[in-house]
Amino acid sequence: MKKSGIALAVSFALLVCLFCVSIAFAHSALCTCADNGDGTVTCEGGFSDGSSAAGVKVFVRDGSGKALVRGKMDEDSEFSFKKPEDYYTVTMDAGPGHQVEINGNDIVE
Repeated sequence: MKKSGIALAVSFALLVCLFCVSIAFAHSALCTCADNGDGTVTCEGGFSDGSSAAGVKVFVRDGSGKALVRGKMDEDSEFSFKKPEDYYTVTMDAGPGHQVEINGNDIVE
């Protein structure tokens, strides 16, 4: 292979790698939660590419990591639960690399 052919092959390989990396980061998990002001919290999930989070697991945990509530996002990509009295976190778990954790102290009306 000539020098220009090697350079072309290396350039092509780099472009393929860059393309693959951009695909890997194109699907980030998103989740926001709001205090409803009535003792409940509603979280809404989704993905950066606009896809639904319906069926995605959600966990509400206390300060020691114990699961207080377990469930899944509904068909509207929402999950509601009774607000714990003490410190808690909410985790939307769509699998490895697609987890979002929200500190209960950051959830406001």
